[in-house]
Amino acid sequence: MGSGRPDGFAFVVEGESVVIHHHGRRAATLRGRRAADFLEDVEEGDAQQLMARVTGAYKHGNERTARQHPRNRGRG
Repeated sequence: MGSGRPDGFAFVVEGESVVIHHHGRRAATLRGRRAADFLEDVEEGDAQQLMARVTGAYKHGNERTARQHPRNRGRG
């Protein structure tokens, strides 16, 4: 089990766009104001956490509970 902290994210600025990769695969492309806001925020905070939030690739903390729900028993 992981530490709960996101990792494996990287971003590249391409012109006025920001391309976010997760473990080498393109996960999101930000353009315009969203890209500018991202670049400002990434300087001030945890870049990995921010990229996880932007791409939607983050855990909510309820995965174990959901896995134990009767509807999900027997699944992966």
